[in-house]
Amino acid sequence: MTKKRIVITGAPGTGKTSIILKLEASHFFCFHEVIRAMTQEAKLTNGSDSIVSNPIVSVSDPYQFNTTILNARIKQFVDAGDKQDKVLFYDRGIPDVLAYMDYFGQSYEDHFINESKKYVYDHIFILPPWKEIYVTDEERFETFEQAQDIHHHLVNTYTKLGYNCIEVPFGTVEERNNFILNTIKLD
Repeated sequence: MTKKRIVITGAPGTGKTSIILKLEASHFFCFHEVIRAMTQEAKLTNGSDSIVSNPIVSVSDPYQFNTTILNARIKQFVDAGDKQDKVLFYDRGIPDVLAYMDYFGQSYEDHFINESKKYVYDHIFILPPWKEIYVTDEERFETFEQAQDIHHHLVNTYTKLGYNCIEVPFGTVEERNNFILNTIKLD
């Protein structure tokens, strides 16, 4: 069975989680963002006061942290092969790792690029920064301006890998979900 693999990505605070939860409520299978659990773990290990930005800047080994994220997202991609669902959604894709490493000015080996090219998604939906809904929380430390920068890195990374990023317009969660689902049906 051919599966459609759809990434929902965007900078922090753009509404990705709300969309993923709505898709799940509509009985679509969704892989959740792996970084939130890792952020909680980093806070426990390093102390919550030590993390004042994305945890990548406060972990003792950022390269290993990113390798762990890369491997977790690859595992999600591979695990999708066992699912009976024809449409699978991902809260962030493998190339997000590259975008964030670029954003933080971290070097990486060709392995990161090769893995991003090896596992291919069918659609990339990107949610643009939206100041009216942007808030920080216990796992989101970036300012709105940083979110805008991250957005540009995400678009650039996916574009360099040959993807056409489909920007999801502002609107209610329902409107945004409908946009995504209607776009997929056009194929």
